[in-house]
Amino acid sequence: MYPTGALIVNVRPNTFAPARHLTVCIKPIPGSSGANVYLEKMGVLRLLVRDGEHGPRRVRCFGLDQGGLFVEASPQQDIGRRTTGFQYELVHRRSGSDLLQLSAPCRPCSDTEVLLAVCTSDFVVRGSIQNVTNELELQESAIHLHVSRLYRQKSKVFQPNPDGSGHWLGCIKTLLECGVRPGHGDFLFTGQMRFGEARLGCAPRFTDFQRMYRDAEEKGLNPCEISMG
Repeated sequence: MYPTGALIVNVRPNTFAPARHLTVCIKPIPGSSGANVYLEKMGVLRLLVRDGEHGPRRVRCFGLDQGGLFVEASPQQDIGRRTTGFQYELVHRRSGSDLLQLSAPCRPCSDTEVLLAVCTSDFVVRGSIQNVTNELELQESAIHLHVSRLYRQKSKVFQPNPDGSGHWLGCIKTLLECGVRPGHGDFLFTGQMRFGEARLGCAPRFTDFQRMYRDAEEKGLNPCEISMG
């Protein structure tokens, strides 16, 4: 609160994982203002978040070995109404796909990326799109899913359908610009939990995923196994 001057924030893991294997993602809190956030290493600054920028597009990620955070207050005549804050997450840099889903979530995934996403995603489900609600202010779309098969979830994103059908219901988010719309057919939805929200990753049609999986299985190239039933 009342930002003045500057400070350095060094993020450290609570594990012994080497820094080169870890990625830091930061997201300004709504209404954050009064300071710029830089990535700093050996006195060299690279702007990550400009003063006043916030929302889903403002997530920025960098390797932990690339430096620390340098938070510098902007000159203000009235600092009494300024509060600078951000959330951060520290994740294992398992593959480039994690950053891809943050920076370009609308790009279709390759077969290899889909198969890897099945192994490494925080949630993997088979289902259909019931409805899509657009949040214009946040430039996001909320995708409401009807899930017929739950392969994995690390958080309780998907809850049992009250109708007793044995299916699940849940909501995941992506950028508005991706243009997601309700439609027929089943998809395999994968993604990551980011700042407490389920974010869409790779989402091929289920028939396309079956083809990818069987092709890779025949060649012995599947990175992990999943039941196709």
